[in-house]
Amino acid sequence: MSLDPTYLDYPKRSLGYDHALYPYSPLPHRAPLHWPAGKTVVTWFVVSLEWFPITPEDKPFRAPGHMQTAYPDYRHYTSRDYGTRVGFYRLLDAFAKVGAKVSVAANAAIAARYPGIIADIVSAGHEIIAHATDMNGTIASTLPVEEERALIVQSLATLEQVSGTRPRGWHSIARSQSFATPTLLKEAGLDYMIDWANDEMPYAFTNGLVNIPLNHELSDRQIINTQQQSVDSYAQQVLDAHDWLAKEAAGQGGGRLLPLHLTPYIIGLPYRMDAFEALLADLAARPETWFARGEDILEAFRNTP
Repeated sequence: MSLDPTYLDYPKRSLGYDHALYPYSPLPHRAPLHWPAGKTVVTWFVVSLEWFPITPEDKPFRAPGHMQTAYPDYRHYTSRDYGTRVGFYRLLDAFAKVGAKVSVAANAAIAARYPGIIADIVSAGHEIIAHATDMNGTIASTLPVEEERALIVQSLATLEQVSGTRPRGWHSIARSQSFATPTLLKEAGLDYMIDWANDEMPYAFTNGLVNIPLNHELSDRQIINTQQQSVDSYAQQVLDAHDWLAKEAAGQGGGRLLPLHLTPYIIGLPYRMDAFEALLADLAARPETWFARGEDILEAFRNTP
């Protein structure tokens, strides 16, 4: 039985996508992007610095990595707190050894509760990206627009007050957005977000917002926790990805983006840091590598003719 011809006729039907947020644009058809100093692979670390309330909120949904057992779930609460007390500082030391500047996606609650961490990030020259209020600050289409707007405004205001600089980028919890999110982010004065993972290069929305895609498959959580692979396997996959992108850039021209998402309470454990520091050294030794923050990538994207 064939479909009724009207089945595929609906208001948002269009070429490529069923929305008008940005045009369809396959990577091989775009003008090449060029990174500074002739580098061809921008290696972009995004560290999630999160505060999990000990009582999780399940509306609109419970954030990944949140409390899992009966209240009070001190086991998971303290293991996540390890990231801010110990693991994150190991990462700061590791980045300093190779001169890498990174983006830190911080909950506003981190700034309010632990302002010293924010001061250490700023003094080291890293960038702060807004990452909601805390890990109960999730967004979905069921969240009223005014509540979402208030969440965004509060997150930015708290981080700006503590850090002295208003964040330019936004990272939603679990990369989840509502239909209103891109409009609200632009309204709040943000320049870019990192939630949409449908590309390996930055691209612009019609409202002027830029998306810098944060790959999920190469995150430490996905490889080490979810897939239960070793840190050595994680490091090898990152290097394989880097080398493939470098080869692709050499063959097709322009640059490529290697986004790497880190979780301090996962990668910052002592039995993983040796492999992680070795990975950083390997990346730094590759002549194609440019360690950059999100705002650096944004400016390079905007300045490419």
